[in-house]
Amino acid sequence: MKTWFFSECPYPDLPDPESYDSIRVSLPNSLYDPRRGAELYDVYLDLWQAADELGLNIMTNEHHQTATCLVPAVPLLASILARTTQNARILILGNPIANRRDPLRVAEEMALIDNLSKGRLEVGFVRGVPFEVLPANSRPTGMHDRMWEAHDLILKAWETHDGPFSWEGNWHYRHVNIWPRPYQQPRPPVWVTGTSLTSVPEIARHGHTMAAFVTGPTVARGLFDEYRRVYAESHGGATAPDDRLGYGVQVFVADTEAAAREGALKLRWYFDANKVPPHLANPPGYSPPKRAAAAGSAAAPVPQARQAKGQSFEWMTENGVLFAGTPDQVVEQIASFHAAVGGFGHVLMMGHAGPMEYAETVRSLELYATEVQPRLHELGVAVAQ
Repeated sequence: MKTWFFSECPYPDLPDPESYDSIRVSLPNSLYDPRRGAELYDVYLDLWQAADELGLNIMTNEHHQTATCLVPAVPLLASILARTTQNARILILGNPIANRRDPLRVAEEMALIDNLSKGRLEVGFVRGVPFEVLPANSRPTGMHDRMWEAHDLILKAWETHDGPFSWEGNWHYRHVNIWPRPYQQPRPPVWVTGTSLTSVPEIARHGHTMAAFVTGPTVARGLFDEYRRVYAESHGGATAPDDRLGYGVQVFVADTEAAAREGALKLRWYFDANKVPPHLANPPGYSPPKRAAAAGSAAAPVPQARQAKGQSFEWMTENGVLFAGTPDQVVEQIASFHAAVGGFGHVLMMGHAGPMEYAETVRSLELYATEVQPRLHELGVAVAQ
């Protein structure tokens, strides 16, 4: 099993949440102190550097107009990491390609980073969370179709080497012939987030790695099982390898359970601070009718991330939102979750959030890398050949 360390690079120095309506989109940037922000960027880059030195992989992402994530342009950050790290694979999860005006630019950016890293890049594509619609000046309708068209265009640009081709669809290109082409051939590995049963089949048919984030075991099992079903159906009956499935979750490892609880309280900032009004959290048209109807069904399980705000340490560890404790406890929690969902091959480890300090985050990473990660091989993860 592989582990990917990430932080959303938050700006935690905010006033009482009662003083503002939303932490995303409309929070005035007068609250951002550039000197403090510059210091935080150093901390976040140093954390990824530490993860690389400890033998962990690293993951990055982007969000826009929000204090929850100070990375509005993930290619810039990933370019730095491609040059400063030595061994870690670099997962960008992801590029919100349904909102990008120029998917071809994404193809070029990713090819450049793949060359800078000497082939250590893994490229993630995402539709974009609902909070991104206004910052991107995007249409909430048709995002699924736009995402997969952009995906097809980017892959064709990476894999075409005999001169220009044209493209007609939502995007119009008369002349596609990118330089440089990717370092990895025919292309870097591709990841896509799986957020609902309707989003899974296309990912599985392509054989891309699918990641589910803090859904809890019931929803994750449903998503993973649907991936396995469609993968087998579209790959001649082959069993989907575990390394095609990843689970994103908060993780904090400490020398004692008491210290782990303290760290978990700081990690919980990600959920507790996520104050967003309904009109930003679910803009009209963002959810297609079938998906919206399924989400509103009384029988439909609710991802645990939506319920995590203010919950206890015990609730979070029992419901797959958080793996935290001593190394032995964290190994047990991951193994239990792994069994409950039928297996997966990647832990996407949110190991930092909110006001966490550099030293406590690195100590958690050290314990994870030396006492947790080696024991995860015992889970018998299957790997694609």
